[in-house]
Amino acid sequence: MTQPPSNSHRRQFLQHAGLLTAGIGLATAHTAGWARTGNAPIARTRSGRIAGQTEGGIHVFRGIPYGADTAPRRFQPALQESAWSGVRDALAYGPAAPQAGNEGPGSEDCLYLNVWTPALRDGGKRPVLFYIHGGAYNNGSGSDPLYDGGNLCRRGDVVVVTVNHRLNLFGYLHLAQLGGPALADSGNVGQLDLVQALHWVRQHAAEFGGDADNITVFGQSGGGAKIATLMAMPAANGLFHRAWTMSGQQVTAAGPRAATQRARLVLEHFKLGDADALRQLPMQQLLEAVKLRDPSRVESTGLYVGPVLDARNLPAHPFWPQAPAQSAAIPMVIGNTHDETRAFLGNDPANHTLSWEALPARLEAQQYVDLLPTVVIAEYRRLYPHYTPSEIFFAATTAGRSWRGAIEELEARARQGAPTWAYQLDWYDRGGDAAHLRAFHTLDIPLVFHNLQQPGSRTGSGLEAQRVADTMSDALLAFARHGDPNHPGLPHWEPYALDRRQTLQFDASSHLGDDPRGGERRLYAQAPFIQRGTF
Repeated sequence: MTQPPSNSHRRQFLQHAGLLTAGIGLATAHTAGWARTGNAPIARTRSGRIAGQTEGGIHVFRGIPYGADTAPRRFQPALQESAWSGVRDALAYGPAAPQAGNEGPGSEDCLYLNVWTPALRDGGKRPVLFYIHGGAYNNGSGSDPLYDGGNLCRRGDVVVVTVNHRLNLFGYLHLAQLGGPALADSGNVGQLDLVQALHWVRQHAAEFGGDADNITVFGQSGGGAKIATLMAMPAANGLFHRAWTMSGQQVTAAGPRAATQRARLVLEHFKLGDADALRQLPMQQLLEAVKLRDPSRVESTGLYVGPVLDARNLPAHPFWPQAPAQSAAIPMVIGNTHDETRAFLGNDPANHTLSWEALPARLEAQQYVDLLPTVVIAEYRRLYPHYTPSEIFFAATTAGRSWRGAIEELEARARQGAPTWAYQLDWYDRGGDAAHLRAFHTLDIPLVFHNLQQPGSRTGSGLEAQRVADTMSDALLAFARHGDPNHPGLPHWEPYALDRRQTLQFDASSHLGDDPRGGERRLYAQAPFIQRGTF
């Protein structure tokens, strides 16, 4: 999984959009400045009725609770939300999970989801698309403007759901070996929140015009990694029926020893001898610990947290040594962008003007696979003799720290004989202000959502961008409806197999390629792949 050092680009457009939800309590019309209209759509949920609004012919319900406030049960599985009387307004996004940065500080009362649907209670049996946000396991929320589900609803007659869940220390701090029985699930409660949300969606699919037996989970970056983890969690078995991941892989989880070592660092930081005492710390004080230095040399942005091999909720690594057996029948799409690391290394002007002399040290610091930089550089110069030092830097860091995980998952699924399709996004807006970033990490989000003009999109809105968005979003919709991403606007997209490694390359003119970047794949296969945070 690509885990950028910061989500500055995502936070920037959230800030511009005025959608930061820190400090918000219940999602009410007053907090959003919206008022319920007399003909507001009303939906019935297990805990009470909710009122949404209609936007461009689509019914939208924001800030629907699917679990109770997690503060009283910090580090524990959440309880169901409390019932209410009357009609509750579902007009504003719920608060984000506790987190640092511009999207924080958030709230421990964060278990909310959002629904876009063409109709209510009409027996429509529409595919349900459940989106899990990125931001590694540390930050983000389902209220990002790029995740607005209206255009997908209108384009494909589907139901779209986005979700908030616990993150960072609140969702993934493994205290099972340091505290009492109440903390046994602590390393994976963020994942258990997603399981709880999926149960809610299945329970209410018919109310929102959807099909409980046709749920597609899709997500980018950390969202894709969370999906890969769900595919190996017994508690998630049967809760979804297709999986589409974008630049997000989880081959191995954090081992219990490594996860406990990180938890000890948190206790030492607060000078606590008892893990249960962490449950009493003020939320913002506990958030300080996300900035602790991680014991792994490859973690430069704070303490790593992620799903834990706890022999309880996650009994096996998600995709090692094989793909999860429980998900073998689930169709899956695994995609990446061609220039992932330009998203977070491309904003440093020095990285665009590297000399051959400076390249080895810069590459050694940023490629996570442990190969001699001189070996890597020599092979890239052989494969791509026209590449500059900077082009080698961006290509090698992408292949050496993010794309490699996708290859691992694709190979595991191919060995399993599971229905799997691979894609690579090659297209970018050559004339736009982000042309120097090329096909960077997150560029596929507005394309699959068909949200080219939402705040934060850097696709532009020209005819070429529209054509690529049509192609990608229609592939997602076809996949959600039929379990196969092929549609008339695509060349035939063959499943991935080890003999040819078929990959759909999305571009101005999309085409199917066999083993694109095969030389880079073979180069990095010289070293074992180890997911960040495993040790």
